[in-house]
Amino acid sequence: MIRVVLPAHLRTLARIEGEQRFEIGGPATIAAVLDAVEARHPMLRGTIRDPATGKRRAFVRFFACERDLSHDPLDAPLPAAIANGAEPLLVVGAMAGG
Repeated sequence: MIRVVLPAHLRTLARIEGEQRFEIGGPATIAAVLDAVEARHPMLRGTIRDPATGKRRAFVRFFACERDLSHDPLDAPLPAAIANGAEPLLVVGAMAGG
């Protein structure tokens, strides 16, 4: 069971509250988690990653176990603490501006 925390604006769009839990049927990767998120909440397709390229949107970041995973390949294995549900995968809307 993988735990995912989405930013408030995406929880509002999906009409969900709090942390979400997903069963992943294969290797625990960011891509697999995002596939599960988008399957359960189709209105989120295109909000976290570009639907044409599959790449992370510029102002979305991924954090886990106090590490920034945003620039890791989406098919790289997640840390064991995420895969076993001990820690959540955080999807964060990056801040920009001056």
